[in-house]
Amino acid sequence: MTVSPSSFIQGAGSLLAGLGVTIRAMFQPVVTSQYPRQLLNISPRFRGHIKLLASTENPEKNGCIACGICAKNCPSGSIKNVEGEKREGEKRKTATSYTLDYTTCSQCGICVESCPSDCLAFSADFNCAGYKREDFYYELVKEFEKRKKTS
Repeated sequence: MTVSPSSFIQGAGSLLAGLGVTIRAMFQPVVTSQYPRQLLNISPRFRGHIKLLASTENPEKNGCIACGICAKNCPSGSIKNVEGEKREGEKRKTATSYTLDYTTCSQCGICVESCPSDCLAFSADFNCAGYKREDFYYELVKEFEKRKKTS
């Protein structure tokens, strides 16, 4: 099998062009992060699972009035079991149970936009991992209490 000189020169030129790209990339700064040891800054617009926010009147309790509008507007049906009770001395109900099925959530944001008490927001939790489906059922009232204790 003989190779013509023009195709040999063309192949060598192509090889040198490819090597030039590789050599230039060697001298550029590294953009890879060593993930478990080095965390990246998360964008403020990142959409994790939803979380309950504190009430504007009383920061010790969650702001959810258990109206159920978020569950009715959820196109995926991810919000289940929004229950609340009216405590003595309060004007509105307070959520006692709020379950989110994150396995079916499409993160569309309709629940956050439609909340009349503005008590829902997206969390910055990006490291959700689990072995079972039940690991992604979030009880948001309990998570709010846990966040309140740690802060």
